[in-house]
Amino acid sequence: MSSNFSQVRREPSFADPDLYPDVAEAGSLAAALTSVASELGLSLGEVLTNDLDPYRSAGVESLVPDRKPSWIILGSVERWFIFSGWWQGVELITGSTVDLGEMARALDAWRSGAKIREIHEAATFVKVSELAEAHELGSADAVTVKWRRLLEHLRQDMDRLELARSVLALAEAAFDEPKLRQLYPFTSHWSLHFTTCTGFPFSWDVPFVDPLSDRRYLVSGPSRGTVVGEADTPKDAVAMVVAGLPENCGPAVAGTADDPR
Repeated sequence: MSSNFSQVRREPSFADPDLYPDVAEAGSLAAALTSVASELGLSLGEVLTNDLDPYRSAGVESLVPDRKPSWIILGSVERWFIFSGWWQGVELITGSTVDLGEMARALDAWRSGAKIREIHEAATFVKVSELAEAHELGSADAVTVKWRRLLEHLRQDMDRLELARSVLALAEAAFDEPKLRQLYPFTSHWSLHFTTCTGFPFSWDVPFVDPLSDRRYLVSGPSRGTVVGEADTPKDAVAMVVAGLPENCGPAVAGTADDPR
């Protein structure tokens, strides 16, 4: 017998009838969601199914351009309906509830194009972050909030983590540089990155910086594996990043690196 597991198709598992009697009775999550939405007078359109897991996941398409279908999955240990909503590479909303009807109300609001704060008002289990609301307002607001939150988090960690202190000094120097302050910052394994789009996947067209153990900095990129050089100070590292900016690099724009721009 072949040991190639890629040839083995795993059969989808049914919803646990003890946790999800409503889903088990309907035969699938999509069918149960469609039924409860009809009872509540909601219009979710044709509920999507996942061929790999039709009994435990379902999706609802949005009528708003760039809003991705919101997919719901079932918790495996306790009764939870879990979902999220993505737009232009940003997770705007997320949440979980034990009430399928409440989930249907959230999905109806997402589908119809309601603002994320309005979705929360329709279904209070929905979590809405300050950064998500900033993204909804526009890329400039998202960049402003992201920079503030990044600096706040690094300042909170600096007293207990030496790396956080080094990255904070670097981030503060980058924030003082107008050409970098207009870009969307993020950290990954303590590297400081700058992207020209505000959604994931992010762009890789700007050099990034790693703190070194001797309190110096390594500037790399924009592509992975390309070393620009080492810098003795945060200011020097920032200058090297600025020198490597793409031509006509303007403010970060909404969307992802996969979007045509």
